[in-house]
Amino acid sequence: MSIKSRPISRRTLLKGAGAALALPWLEAMSPARAHGAEFTPKRMAAMFMPNGVHPGMWTPESEGRDFKISPTLEPMADLKDDLLVLTNLWNQGSNTGDGHYVKAAGYLTCTTINKTVGVDLNSNGISMDQAAAQRIGSQTPLPSLELGTEPVQTGVDSNVGYTRVYGAHIAWRTPTSPLAKEINPRLVYERLFRASRQDPDDARQDKPLLDLVLADANRLRGKLGSADQQRMDEYLHSVRALETRIERASRQDEHQWTPRADVEKAAPRPAGIPPEHAEHVRLMMDMMILAFQTDTTRICTFMFGNSVSNINFSFLDGVDGAHHSTSHHQKNEDMLRQYQLINRWHVEQYAYMVRRLKEIREGEQSLLDNSMVLFGSGLRDGDSHNPHNLPMLLAGRAGGRIATGQHLKYHEDTPLANLYVSMLDAFDTPVERFADSTGPLPGVLATV
Repeated sequence: MSIKSRPISRRTLLKGAGAALALPWLEAMSPARAHGAEFTPKRMAAMFMPNGVHPGMWTPESEGRDFKISPTLEPMADLKDDLLVLTNLWNQGSNTGDGHYVKAAGYLTCTTINKTVGVDLNSNGISMDQAAAQRIGSQTPLPSLELGTEPVQTGVDSNVGYTRVYGAHIAWRTPTSPLAKEINPRLVYERLFRASRQDPDDARQDKPLLDLVLADANRLRGKLGSADQQRMDEYLHSVRALETRIERASRQDEHQWTPRADVEKAAPRPAGIPPEHAEHVRLMMDMMILAFQTDTTRICTFMFGNSVSNINFSFLDGVDGAHHSTSHHQKNEDMLRQYQLINRWHVEQYAYMVRRLKEIREGEQSLLDNSMVLFGSGLRDGDSHNPHNLPMLLAGRAGGRIATGQHLKYHEDTPLANLYVSMLDAFDTPVERFADSTGPLPGVLATV
């Protein structure tokens, strides 16, 4: 389909693709509340890097505002004033179970996932991004956007006895419902394009067809086993939430959402998944930037790779191996050198996104000024699988709420969840407590 043609209607998808494929498209085209002309929204992204970091090359020297950038963080040197480096945070909930899966699935939940080899996934908590989406997700066509570069892997990792599905998800809408990520940049672009075209007439026509989808799904549910019934219940919950959005879309009033920029003018349409990992990552970064620039969503998550990711990094000068195997360096000097080069490359991609957000103007401010972008890993050192002193960065001021330009060093084993409490506060979706938090993280929030 040409992007310049009228988007495929949702009822066409319902008739042609069936209920199982209708929901994602319907969600992508659902409308939301508007912002006023003077309103500048905040955006939040959470980025996940698998396999940890070379610990000796990550932490900056000195603390406060006069910190010296570390070798791995050098790509952020020109963005130092827009950055928080956070030292000595840990995720207690992931200090168990296995080397990787508990730490990836619990990255944004700060909980301990249930050990399972089957479909009965349970993170025992929702993720921080979804805590925000539950509060403000209805204000944009897409409540949130989940992106990555690797597909979900199935089967069991026999080394640790966990299903590999855990390693492909950091966003959890409910404790038993991880949100699937999109890995094709072209499909992300088309989803953003369709979401930005709101048509109340389409919504009115879709309502009776959505009723048929619900009826079909309820009939199918009675033929399923207990595990599949649970998944169908989650599907029906999403469909009913969509029903509410369609009803809201059919009401033509002054509070209709409108995009802040035109998708087609803001970025070209990608051709698909490129063969090179580096280009793939950049395209997904561009899609997150486009989503924020157009205000199609205000919440994104991105996984550079799945847990135990073994993407080959031989495209980097000085690296001749894959990510996961290189992270098991056993203190070998050459392996550590390659490990650090891979870490630095990831920081370069983070710096690219932060820099692009800073270049895009929103009145007298930049898009970065109105955003906060988290970057980190679920473990410290890939060789020891250590969840203490996690490598965590936060860029952007969130509309003036984040006190950037600092290296903040805390007492050992300060809860990572305290950072999430502070981020949710800065995002205007405050919580009294998140997972094992003990309060907001000192120094993160700007004083008024």
